[in-house]
Amino acid sequence: MTVNVETALLRDLSQGDLAAFDALYGHYQQPVYANILKLVKQAETAEDILQEVFIALWENRHKIDTTKSVGGWLFVVSHNKALSVVRKKVRESVVVQWEADLSNVPANDDRLDDELFGLQMALIEEAVEHLPARKRDVFRRCRFEGQSTEEVAQQTGISVASVNDYLKQSTRFIREYIRTRTNPSQLAAVAGLLLFLD
Repeated sequence: MTVNVETALLRDLSQGDLAAFDALYGHYQQPVYANILKLVKQAETAEDILQEVFIALWENRHKIDTTKSVGGWLFVVSHNKALSVVRKKVRESVVVQWEADLSNVPANDDRLDDELFGLQMALIEEAVEHLPARKRDVFRRCRFEGQSTEEVAQQTGISVASVNDYLKQSTRFIREYIRTRTNPSQLAAVAGLLLFLD
């Protein structure tokens, strides 16, 4: 999907166009689902969260910035909703290594926390924009658009090994960028976002 096409769809979506919503859903459902599944590990749960994410997109259609890719928005919203589910389950599991990070992250069960959401979006967007052009392109394709490393390699003309390397370097950079530009009180709120980048 080109930038111009997505911008037009987002503009139509903001006006309540169901066809635009369906087009965006068709384009983004797979990458969003893949990101959710990576965190919750259960297909049925991931499917439920996927539906919640796109319901949130529809309910917040008037707030969406039509000048930016909605992929980043969906990435953060899906993270928040998936993390909320994980937080509920972590008390019943033995995933001790996650508990310290997850226990301090505010729950977002029924509505988006505007302050936290704004912080997360700003951090992700800033970090991605600071990547070199090629790495930024690879990261967006793999993380926001859900393309496989093979697809990205074919479309960009670089090797699969280079795509994997760029993705690892970009993820490392973004994690460090978020850590170094977040004060201690904010870090607890975005800790789960760092996990979601893996």
